[in-house]
Amino acid sequence: MRWLGHPVVKPVLFLWLLAPAGYLFWAALADQLGANPAEALIRSLGDWALRMLVAVLAVTPLREITGWAVLARFRRMLGLFVFFYASLHWVSYAWFDMGWEWSDIVSDIYRRPFILVGTLAWLLLLALAATSFNRVIRYLGALRWRALHRGVYAVAVLAILHFYWMRAGKSDFAEVAVYAVLLGTLLAWRLWRRRRRLAH
Repeated sequence: MRWLGHPVVKPVLFLWLLAPAGYLFWAALADQLGANPAEALIRSLGDWALRMLVAVLAVTPLREITGWAVLARFRRMLGLFVFFYASLHWVSYAWFDMGWEWSDIVSDIYRRPFILVGTLAWLLLLALAATSFNRVIRYLGALRWRALHRGVYAVAVLAILHFYWMRAGKSDFAEVAVYAVLLGTLLAWRLWRRRRRLAH
């Protein structure tokens, strides 16, 4: 897997990860998102945020299982794309669903649990994104930085709750179950690894 270390791989990966957002906004402008384009855009962006979250949490297990240490060089980019898609998801909700009426947004967060947990997940992602740069890492120190970035586990739990409560009204949990299994497996692997290290 030496080719993963080639300088061109990162820019190509960046464009590939950006492509879904580009397509969705093109489809929105071209009226290709169906009868309810706002809802389709909001939900699709949320789906991509979840996919990116699965990808970033899979980096370390894949690296340790395969021995491909080079995978670590993509983790920060993937993490920032989680924040990027989650931010577009939240902004689309605030814009298309709520019309940037802040009093209505605050009321909606208070009244609807799935909006509350989704907003909490986004705020945690904001903190992780803001502290993902080398200068901040040096300022915080490795131990404090690692402790803070374990918040990604809370993000995963909140994201699944957000998705579950959002689908509860339609009793459609098939996709929720898929993401819950994927994220649950990745979190369980981390817990197992941590306990194993402490045991030694």
